[in-house]
Order: sequence, then structure tokens, then C-alpha cells
Amino acid sequence: MHDADMVSAAQVYLPLSAAVIARVVHGPRPRQFAACLLSFLWSVPALLAVQIVNASAGWWSYPIGAFGIHGMPIGCLVGWAVLWGLVPQLAFPRLGIVWVAAIMIDADLVFMPLCGSVVRLGSQWLVGEAVAVVVVLAPALCIARWTYDNTHLRVRAAMQVATSGMVFLFLLPEIVFALRTGSGWAPLLEEASWRRQIGVQVLLLLAVPGVSAVMEFAEPGLGTPIPYDPPQRLVTSGMYRYCANPMQMSCALVMLIWAAMLRNQWLVYAALMSAIYSAGVARWDEGLDLAERFGDAWKLYRMSVRDWRVRWRPYHAGPEATIYIAASCGPCSEVRRWIEARRPVGLLIVDAETLPAGSINRMRYDPGDGTATVDGVRAMGRALEHLNFGWAFAGAILRLPGVWQSVQLLMDASGLGPRELDSTVCAGREVR
Repeated sequence: MHDADMVSAAQVYLPLSAAVIARVVHGPRPRQFAACLLSFLWSVPALLAVQIVNASAGWWSYPIGAFGIHGMPIGCLVGWAVLWGLVPQLAFPRLGIVWVAAIMIDADLVFMPLCGSVVRLGSQWLVGEAVAVVVVLAPALCIARWTYDNTHLRVRAAMQVATSGMVFLFLLPEIVFALRTGSGWAPLLEEASWRRQIGVQVLLLLAVPGVSAVMEFAEPGLGTPIPYDPPQRLVTSGMYRYCANPMQMSCALVMLIWAAMLRNQWLVYAALMSAIYSAGVARWDEGLDLAERFGDAWKLYRMSVRDWRVRWRPYHAGPEATIYIAASCGPCSEVRRWIEARRPVGLLIVDAETLPAGSINRMRYDPGDGTATVDGVRAMGRALEHLNFGWAFAGAILRLPGVWQSVQLLMDASGLGPRELDSTVCAGREVR
């Protein structure tokens, strides 16, 4: 075996051996696979992004001329991802995140200068190390530990969305570009600005159902899309009122648009393979799991809501939701009449004044199933999902993080913010 082959093999097998030994020593833990999977999936594209910056900054270089991406040998990319994405999670399952990070950083400071046959360090390599710690190591440790401990659910879900974006929109194209000669990112970068902007906007719109579905998993469902960290409740709200697989459908459509923008047929094949997998293996596996965990409720839902086929009117089963709208507020009453005219499904509209004085100062949505209520703009977004798919889509955008806060701030500044309600003004109306 040539020296280059030995070095390439060592880059992968040494970290992998360390991970295996750590797994044997500490044994299995609940939620371990999900934690390691997420940590590894974050590490690979994040490391590649650091390498792209390194190609210009010159923090380090690789003397072995092996197959790689942006000058980084594949073996080094995989080995580093294993070293930071798997080894800490398996070797230090109970140690605090800060202490684990300190151990991994100290190990780098000691061993990287000794690995001249693998990596040659530049004069500013410590800057690159700091960037890699912030971009790769720290987030990987956090998502793994929070998954282990089942904490920080919303942040975990947001990081899973970011991980999916990095894998499908960045890592996968980079792998295709490395394996198949072509123009790479040039079709996107050289496209007319107005066309590129339209393409990006279409892509973002197609991503809305998927992102909204992840939010449903995290909030009412109390889980994430990872099969080994699933929702604890059956999720039939949000986009799931209209389609049984909004995440998979959204992902496939986004990948198709991305392939068209990059003018790359291999990415089209990847999108088609994703759709085939979702319609076949994923549907079968998830169907068995959900049928076992949720029984008749799941069967009733699947009789009415299909994969890859969007309903126009929403599915609803179980207790009705309630939206409280003030009768003593003129603009609020207009909103109420607008909602009533569109015959909402599974939604009661009740005067906010019926609630105890001082307990409400904005529009409020109560899902009726014991999960959290929401007020203001988010309440309106929730109400829209009871009308039809078009308005539900608008409501999903309205409830996105960052969007609802901005809209709420704008409404408050326009005089439509919180107000004290007059409990003596109450018509006591309810509308189904």
C-alpha cells in the first residue's frame, strides 16, 4: 500500500476506531443513535464550508494528493466529521458540553502540529481552529447533547432544519460537482439577478410547508422529524390538515427547483430518488410506527389525508379549536366577520370578553387539545389553517419565527396592539 493510501485510510479508521471503542466502553444509551446522527450530519457540511473559506485564507493545507473536495481529501473530511461528530458523543456521554469542547480543542492543539503528513499548518491556523470550533464543534456538541437529554426542543428543531438545508442544498451539490465534471455553481452565480431572485423566492415559498411541518412536530407534537426522536403526539394540525407528508413533498420540490437553478440533471435524479424513497420505504416504515403508536386516530387521519395529494379544505377530528376575538374592538369585529364568511372547519369564534377580566389583551387561539394557546398574529395564523389550503399556506408564513414578531411589532406600532377589554361589552356569540 502506498503512503498516500495509508494516510487516507488512517484519517478515517483511526477516528472510527475511537468511536467504536467509546461505544463499547460506555454501552448504548437511550436516544444515542439520533444524537450521533444529527451531530455527524451537522459536522460534514459545516466542515466543508470551513474548508472553502480555508482555501482562500490558507490556515492549513493537505500534502497528500488524494481525491477531495475544494482541496480537502475525502478521508480527512469523513474522519474529522467522525472525530467531532461521533467520538465526543460516545466517549463523554455525561460530561458537560463546555468540558467536552475543551478536551477536543486541547487534543487538536496538541496533535495537529504533529500530523505533518496529513495537514500542514499555516501561520494563522489557530484562527481557522477557532472558526471550526464555532461553526462545527460547538453546534455538533449542542445538538447531540440536547437530543440525548430531550431538551431545547425548538432550538433542536431549528437546527435540524438548518442541517437539512446544508445537506441537500450545499453538501449534495458539492458531492455531485466533485464526481461529475460540469459548471458547478456557475449557472446560479452567473444568472441574471432578477431571475436568480425569483428562483430563490420560489424555493423559499416551497420550503414553507416543510419548515411549518417541523414546527408542528416541535410544538404540538413535542418531537422532531428524526425517526429516533419522533413526536409524542399525533400531529394533524398546520399543513398536516391538508397533506400527510408536507416535509417530504416540500423537500423534493425544493431540490427540483435547486437542480433547475443549477442546471444539473444529477440533482434532478437526487430529487426523484428522494421522492421515491419517501413514497416507498419511508411511508411503509413510518406507517407501521404511527399505526402502532396512535392506533385508530392515525387510521382515521390517513383515510382522509393522503400523501402527495393536497386537500383544499382542512381535515379536522377531535375537539374543536377556539379563537377569541374582542367584540368591543371595531377592527377585530371586521376580522371576525371575514373569518365567519369563509366557513372555518373545526373552529369556534367566541367573544374575548367572555374570558376573565385581565386574562387576555390580544386575539387568542386555543387548539382545544391541551397544547399551548397563542395570541396576536400567531393566533390569526392558526385560525387561517381552518379555512382552506391557500389561507393555511399564508398562515404558515405568518407564524414563521422572525415573521410573526415583525408583523406583530408593525401592528402594535399601527395602533392594533394589546388593549384592555371591557367585560361589560359581551354578546356571548359563538360561531362554528
